[in-house]
Amino acid sequence: MRQLPAHSLIYLADQGHAPYGQRPLAEIRDFAGGITRFLLAQGSQVIVVACNTASAAALHWLRREFPDVPFVGMEPAVKPAVERSRTHHVGVIATAATFQGELFASLLERYASDVIVHTQVCPELVPLVEAGELDTPRTRAAVEDYLAPLTAAGIDELVLGCTHYPFLRPLIEVALGPDVDVIDPAPAVARQTARVLAQRGWLDGEGARPLGAPRPRRSVCFYTTGDPARFGVALHRLLGLEAPVCAAAWAPDGQLRQIAK
Repeated sequence: MRQLPAHSLIYLADQGHAPYGQRPLAEIRDFAGGITRFLLAQGSQVIVVACNTASAAALHWLRREFPDVPFVGMEPAVKPAVERSRTHHVGVIATAATFQGELFASLLERYASDVIVHTQVCPELVPLVEAGELDTPRTRAAVEDYLAPLTAAGIDELVLGCTHYPFLRPLIEVALGPDVDVIDPAPAVARQTARVLAQRGWLDGEGARPLGAPRPRRSVCFYTTGDPARFGVALHRLLGLEAPVCAAAWAPDGQLRQIAK
C-alpha cells in the first residue's frame, strides 16, 4: 500500500485454513489455485503470493497453471543474509512447509555454498500472531525458545521466512541481542511488484486511460475465509487500518465465492 499508493488492492486472507505451515504441499497448492482464481475474478492484474509457505508449495505450479498471469512470490532472503554475514552462520526461521519446498532448496544451492544455514521451524508463532498475542509472556517464551539454538550456533543474520514474523520483530530483536541483524524480505517484494507493473505498462494505471483523463480512484478490498469481524480487529491492531472486511467461503468444488453482505 505504501509502495503503490495509486493502485487498488484486493487482499484475501485464508484464515479458514490457517495456519498453512503444517499442511501437505499438494493441499496448499489447491488452496493457492482457488485463491488465484478468486482474485482474478475480482479484476487483479498481478498476484502477490504473500506467504512463504504458499510460495514454497505452489509458486512454480501457479506460473505453469496461469501462464499469462504475473506472480510475485515470497522467498526467504538467504542471498542478502549470506552477503552480510561475518561469522558465516546464518539463521532462517520459517514453517516446515517452507523448508520442504523446492524454492528453499534452490536458494541454498545458489547462495549458501560458503556459509552454514541454520533452520528453525516455529509452529507456534503464526497462531500467536493471528490471536493478537504480539507481546505476551507466552509469545516471548516461544520466541526465546525457538531462537536459542540459533544464537548458540553463532548466527549474525536472521531471515524472517514467514510474513507473520515481522509483527514479532521487537521480541525477536530483544531475544537475539544487538549483534544479530534481522532481515525482512517484505519491502523487496513490494518493490518487485512495482517493477512487474512497470514492465507491463500498468504502473499508476499508465496505458489504461486516455491522455488527460482523471486517474481512477484507488480502492482497497479485504476478504477473509474466517471471521470478518475478527479480521477487522487484526487490521486495526497490526496495521492501524479501519476498513470493511467481506466474507468469502470455500465451495465443495474447491472454488472461493464471496458471501453477500
